[in-house]
Amino acid sequence: MSASRSRQAAADLLIETLDNRRTLDEAMELSETYGALTGPDRGFARAMASAALRQLGRIDKGLAPFLNRPIETAVPPARALLRIGAAQSWILDTPAHAVVSETVNAAKQWARARSASGFLNAVLRKAVNDRTAFDAAPTTSVWPDWLTVELMTSLGVEGASALARLQMEEPDLDLTVRDEGFAEDLAKRIGAKRVGLGSLRVASGDVAGVEGYRAGDWWVQDAAAAIPAQLLGIESGQTVFDLCAAPGGKTMQIAAMGAKTVAVDRSRTRLQRLEENLERIGLQDRVEIVADNAETWSPDALADAVLLDAPCSAFGTLRRHPEGAWIKGPDDIARFPGVQLRLLKAAARLVKPGGTIVYCVCTPLKREGADVLDAALKETGLQRAPINAEEAGAFADGLTGKGDLLTLPQEGFAHDAFFISRLRRTA
Repeated sequence: MSASRSRQAAADLLIETLDNRRTLDEAMELSETYGALTGPDRGFARAMASAALRQLGRIDKGLAPFLNRPIETAVPPARALLRIGAAQSWILDTPAHAVVSETVNAAKQWARARSASGFLNAVLRKAVNDRTAFDAAPTTSVWPDWLTVELMTSLGVEGASALARLQMEEPDLDLTVRDEGFAEDLAKRIGAKRVGLGSLRVASGDVAGVEGYRAGDWWVQDAAAAIPAQLLGIESGQTVFDLCAAPGGKTMQIAAMGAKTVAVDRSRTRLQRLEENLERIGLQDRVEIVADNAETWSPDALADAVLLDAPCSAFGTLRRHPEGAWIKGPDDIARFPGVQLRLLKAAARLVKPGGTIVYCVCTPLKREGADVLDAALKETGLQRAPINAEEAGAFADGLTGKGDLLTLPQEGFAHDAFFISRLRRTA
């Protein structure tokens, strides 16, 4: 019975995510079916949903030979259970008989899917014994076609394929340590390795169970996400504005460096998360929080440096949030460059002459990175302050000819894809 409930919950997570366009985290909060599970059953449901989302496009191509109509025409519960069953068979290596029997049982015991049990039985009996179409599907078909085109346009076939391969694997957990002098000792105690510019990497798992969580010794932050704050070149006591700051990983980095930190974000909900994170780490007294639109915010004095982690498509984080490829569309992406340019112009207004701005987006799309930057340089008194190989460290292969940084995945070193540029205000 618990196996059936787990499959029902996994299917419900897919419905919440794909049909209602929610993140997987939001789906887990909202799904009553998932919420009713506990312990291993809950972990099993999440693992199945995550596996399906990581390779959704390939799963649909793998199932196509066994369907008379496109999978999108099936009712949501049947469609979701079919994808979960295929993910179990082709990705999680669940025995064929268990995939068929437990998925069909899940349908029979779920009022929303009961009428589809015969359909599921017929399709899965064939699918579990023939993964030919799944294996033949291109790596980049993990995404919808329009996104594959976008990423290939920005990165080329090889770059896009590398990003797709990265998405297929569950990511490790990267930590930023509050006190760098404590990092080596902590790494030994928790069995972590040093990666990037000093991050600690441990196997994915229960975050709260890792030593130092309750003491506020570290926070979760991808190794690539930890780069921008380190490029500010700030000194203790200087004033730094962190624009679009929530949920606060970079804010905490800046505060831990001893800067007078002002975190600005228009979302009060996200700022609440930032406040909670600051309290756990013990940095709440070092940060001023401002609930305002960074485009129009007008402080009493200018900053020595500004960090702008601008809203973006977030396609550089698909290895951690694979549903992002399916809950966003071309129209959603089209609005970001305008927002990013306006925010960069605001950052130029908020920093002192001679001050530093670091602009970053967690996406490799050229239209949100280099194109936005080029437009800002034409319309503001900003100039590039090129990032050098020593500063980029393990990410130096991603340096462009202009001194920007694109953190694409490397052999043996998985991380998110960021575009990062450092600028100076000249007037």
